[in-house]
Amino acid sequence: MDASMEIINQKPVRILMFPWLGHGHISPFLELAKKLITRNFTIFLCSTPANFISIKQKLINENLTEKIHVVELRLPSFPDLPPHYHTTNGLPPHLMSTLKKAFAKSRPIFSQILNTVEPDLLLYDLLQPWAPKLALEKNIPAVVFVTSSATMFSYMFHTFRYPNMEFPFSSSIYYRDYELTRMLKNQDLEPIEQQQRDKTSVKLCFKRSFDIVLIKGFKEIDEDREEIAHGLEQSRVNFIWVLRFPKGEKLKLEQALPQGFFKKVGERGMVVEDWAPQAKILGNPNIGGFVSHCGWNSVMESMKLGVPIIAMPMHLDQPLNTRLVEEVGVGLEVVRDKDGKLDREKISQVINFVVLDQRGESIRAKARKMSETIRVKGDEEIDEVVQELLKLCKRSNVV
Repeated sequence: MDASMEIINQKPVRILMFPWLGHGHISPFLELAKKLITRNFTIFLCSTPANFISIKQKLINENLTEKIHVVELRLPSFPDLPPHYHTTNGLPPHLMSTLKKAFAKSRPIFSQILNTVEPDLLLYDLLQPWAPKLALEKNIPAVVFVTSSATMFSYMFHTFRYPNMEFPFSSSIYYRDYELTRMLKNQDLEPIEQQQRDKTSVKLCFKRSFDIVLIKGFKEIDEDREEIAHGLEQSRVNFIWVLRFPKGEKLKLEQALPQGFFKKVGERGMVVEDWAPQAKILGNPNIGGFVSHCGWNSVMESMKLGVPIIAMPMHLDQPLNTRLVEEVGVGLEVVRDKDGKLDREKISQVINFVVLDQRGESIRAKARKMSETIRVKGDEEIDEVVQELLKLCKRSNVV
């Protein structure tokens, strides 16, 4: 009997998924859940009601409610943290520490959830190391699901586990000084909650343009915004720019961009405020490149769809993800100066090179090959994960 038949013939395995309270963490858990439910797993996804506002509708739209069940985690009450702030999405930066405190104090509540759901396995996030301890007390095996790249995890693991040992990685992977500064500032750059809506204007753009570049913004600072605008103006590509503003900054697009920008770019450019359906846009065959800060979810999405990346990393794992993108040959970085500032000439040059230039064909070809490799090998790797999870459950006598 092969592995797939063995999975089908056994009773469904109940997995409780417990991601951190940010969309960038919940999204990969949900994508993994979709893979597992086709392999005889029943999923219970635990998060706060604030995070389930959009997720519940998504599960309904995709007919997933019978196999993926939402389990609401109601955090302890804090005076300055109302329920709609029980998520990193839209959370004012000064309340992040309060959210973490409330989350940590939810241990008794989560312990009760474990008793109620009675999962065969807990899949938890790296940011709540207390969760597996609660599971162990109840003889429930637990596995950490790292939502960052293996590159980032290896880098940080070595740094914290062996602080006095020589760094074994190439010097090219080191964080640059300005990248470390941005990390220490801990800017609030959480991607906006993806709402289930389409932009008619985006659809129209596909009908009239080719070699489109998608520029995904995480609330660019003013200097970056201006340089990107001039870089796009100087480039020869058509583009869709998803532009976000920092919290509290209310500007009209005409005010936020250089004077005359829309007139100069004409019909080859479109600026969409706040949000656009990233996956749908990247999946369109007219898309020739993706300007991204290189959060891991966006990198994975771009590689899966075969879209080459123009990288403009800012902080956290983004710089290391960018190094990986360049190493495997599916993208190119717009390198900032020593102070971390972008340059419009470099932006224009890199975009044109990756999307239009004949010399960039190797990048475009590697992006297409990576997409095919993921398509062919993806299921094999998931099946290997499934087998390991089943072995763990059997060793714990829960299946």
